[in-house]
Amino acid sequence: MIKATTCFPRAVEWIFAPFVITRMPRTGQCLYLTFDDGPHSQITPKVLDILNRFQVKATFFCLGKNIRAYPEVFQEIKNNGHNIGNHSFSHKNGWKTSNKEYFKDIEACRELIPTNLFRPPYGRMRVSQVRVLSRQYQIILWTLLSGDYNRSLSSEEILRTLLRRTRSGDIIVFHDNEKAFPCLIEVLPSYLEAMLEKGFTFDVIQSKL
Repeated sequence: MIKATTCFPRAVEWIFAPFVITRMPRTGQCLYLTFDDGPHSQITPKVLDILNRFQVKATFFCLGKNIRAYPEVFQEIKNNGHNIGNHSFSHKNGWKTSNKEYFKDIEACRELIPTNLFRPPYGRMRVSQVRVLSRQYQIILWTLLSGDYNRSLSSEEILRTLLRRTRSGDIIVFHDNEKAFPCLIEVLPSYLEAMLEKGFTFDVIQSKL
């Protein structure tokens, strides 16, 4: 597992370039907030409430199995003006899955999400998978992984690290799932408030394919 609350490994970024995106252009004071693993029937609506309170838009990388389980919540994400991306159907690890099975799982999600944005579960793909997927998708990784799922890190530590490391153009990952929720619900409002006070804005990631 990639260490929590850190930048995407530069060695991996170099290997995958120019097939993936780990940050957006550093123009202005814009940040790109993303959420993985939803929608969740209880957690995602709470995330949407926080985003609405701060008038912030984000990109949600959703799992097909959760879209199927909670279609109303998925629709609420879109109704609130957020963007959506493909996070596969069942969260398979690209390192441990055959290419055929991996691509099939991604396409199963694409049937539910008509988008060319894709984020691999765990950020784990083989080079062969990256090369094939980059022909159809804009592969979005991240600049900063919040570490909200890591129970060994306190909310205060995660927030402090995020505030110290965030720069313009960064893509930040949170998770709207049960494991991350105790930390997420504490860190997200404080992080948004601090970044907005510093003059940052937030935007969704748009497909350019």
